[in-house]
Amino acid sequence: MSVLLLDDDAVRAHLDAATAVRAVRAALLSAHHDDLAAPPRVRAALGTGDLVITAGHLRSRQLFGFRAYDTLVGAEQLVAVWGTADGELRAVVHGVELGARRTGAIGAVAVDAAARPGPVRVGLVGAGPQAWTQLWALRAVREVTDAVVVARHHDRAAAFARRAAGELGVPARAVTAVEDAVTDRDVVVVATGSPTPVLDADWLAPGTHLTTLGPKSTARHEVPAALADRARAVLTDSLAQSAGSGGSPLFPTDRLISLGAVLAGAAPARTGPDDLTVFSSVGLAGTEVAVAAALCEAVPRRGPSWRPRGCVRRAKRPCGAGAVRSTVRGHG
Repeated sequence: MSVLLLDDDAVRAHLDAATAVRAVRAALLSAHHDDLAAPPRVRAALGTGDLVITAGHLRSRQLFGFRAYDTLVGAEQLVAVWGTADGELRAVVHGVELGARRTGAIGAVAVDAAARPGPVRVGLVGAGPQAWTQLWALRAVREVTDAVVVARHHDRAAAFARRAAGELGVPARAVTAVEDAVTDRDVVVVATGSPTPVLDADWLAPGTHLTTLGPKSTARHEVPAALADRARAVLTDSLAQSAGSGGSPLFPTDRLISLGAVLAGAAPARTGPDDLTVFSSVGLAGTEVAVAAALCEAVPRRGPSWRPRGCVRRAKRPCGAGAVRSTVRGHG
């Protein structure tokens, strides 16, 4: 049996954007075709916070697993992957990188499915890890001609812009006004924890695609409710999770379109260049298992005594059942 224990260093070293995007694209299609079993997340109340569990079973991949994270102290997250053919544990991934990169990859798939074709100009509201991984993953599906970022603290936005230019090769600049970050952009990413709208729907030009990652209930929402009225299509990665996320949802459930259905050609997203499209990201359960399995396969194997950075190896077998390899094509 082979078990990989992988940390954030291993994720950074071996999980590139294209691999993450391929894994989540395949998982979204699997969910649409009922090949992915992804029950609603479970919360165990721990007094001042929760321990949250999401799980998924990729039937055709013969893999299943779970992700655990907390709202108590902001501890490391944990993802575990097993094979269904023999019940053997394949990999355990701990840290914060895998979850954020998974969410970024889902956002990139949504952009590729719903934004106008061609290179994109990106506006980002928020300069934290979630905003970063959205831009990181987006480069795997589209050319990013430039990025504009705004944050509550301008120094963080400026540091984000410098990092984007240095690490991703994306020309980027920081601004002080949200309107300046979202006006005349092809893609807008809103990644805040704000309980009140941080932008006005009228600031978005015709044809914009917007991704919202933060609160999305009628009581707490980072984007205005008017977006639902303006949008040609409101996509989500999980209809069930969107309906059961707690409280009254900002976007009416009868307006929501499954991203998996769009990928499969079973539902439309954009019908014209001036359509406004919205992606309401909720983090489809099971996608983290798919990304962890893809990471496991990406870790090089150079003999029983070799140990890659950030990895503890416990034997010699690849992820998946037997010799099954990844067939993928391409937060919360």
